[in-house]
Amino acid sequence: MKKITFLIVAALLVSCGVRQTTNMISSGDFDGAIDKAINNLRTNKTSKGKQDYIYLLEEAFAKAKERDLRDIDFMVREANPNNLERIYVTYVQLKERQEKIRPILPLPLIREKRDAIFPFDDYFAKIISSRDALSKHLYANSKALLLTNDKMAFRRAYDDFAYLEQINPNYKDTRKLMEEAQFKGTDFVRVYAQNQTNSVIPVQLERDLLDFSTYGLDDKWTVYHNTQQKNVYYDYGLAINFRNILISPEQVSEKEFTRERQIKDGYQNLLDSRGNVVKDSLGKAIQVDRIVTLRAIVREVVQFKSTQLNAQVDYIDLRSNQLIQSFPLSSRSVFENVYAGYKGDKDAIEQSYYIYFMRGAMPFPSNEQMVYDTGENLKLKLKNILNQNQFRQ
Repeated sequence: MKKITFLIVAALLVSCGVRQTTNMISSGDFDGAIDKAINNLRTNKTSKGKQDYIYLLEEAFAKAKERDLRDIDFMVREANPNNLERIYVTYVQLKERQEKIRPILPLPLIREKRDAIFPFDDYFAKIISSRDALSKHLYANSKALLLTNDKMAFRRAYDDFAYLEQINPNYKDTRKLMEEAQFKGTDFVRVYAQNQTNSVIPVQLERDLLDFSTYGLDDKWTVYHNTQQKNVYYDYGLAINFRNILISPEQVSEKEFTRERQIKDGYQNLLDSRGNVVKDSLGKAIQVDRIVTLRAIVREVVQFKSTQLNAQVDYIDLRSNQLIQSFPLSSRSVFENVYAGYKGDKDAIEQSYYIYFMRGAMPFPSNEQMVYDTGENLKLKLKNILNQNQFRQ
């Protein structure tokens, strides 16, 4: 029974697969049909259940080849240089299609007592000639783009040179021109800080904020410099304007509070309202839990100091010297130390509080250290601003 069920399921799957492949051919998706047929013919290709796939593969290959050669003929006759890439890609596609089928040949058609027919052609010369024509066109067109004054044109030139290097490695001086196109197409951003506060910004904090090598922000077309480089024309400026620094005074606050807790401490005789011992029916004194109350007075001390650094990030178009947009930037650093002592019974206090008994007074950090401590958080916020807001929209 299980074997019959398996055979029925297998037959249904084959039937469904054949129908899907047939529909692909009918809709013009010849390569999709070829891939599906090949996948089904990788195993047991000589079984009767695979015959339909062989016929479909033969049909799809013939139709795909005929379509591609017809398209190439039309494009060649049209003589439009914009067709050169498509001509080259189509010849490569013709070759790759043959290479997909070659490993599973021969494919016997049992009913017709013959092998399926796949007329393969040698496209090597056509691929080389179409590649050379495309290379010549890409090279000339991209060099012309380098003579413009348009960064977007430089980037298109880079992409075309990169493609040229891919299909025809080391063609003329393509690699050198790629470097030129990337340099010309790159937006260089000059990063600097301005202190508009009445306080001194720690030198190390300013260095850390401007060290963009640690931000991981440089990409293919944007490079940040915190020191001006020779022979670099800067497109944009990124100004970090420190507006004010708010530093709280050193604060020490104290408070006392009482903690109480009742615990069981052995047993005692149960007494009635007159103070007499209560006995059971056998005349034995009834025992109950003895409850005692533990008490402690806790003295808690809190040391507190905070610093807030407020800044503004300005995006500036250095070509027109115009402000593009601004973003607020602020960070807060807090020093807080809590320690405590107690009088009385320690067991009256919850154990989670014991950590404060192991601490003591600490020296307050300097104002400079507090301002510097805001740096990491400020740096993260600055990085988020830059990730979410590109210079060139």
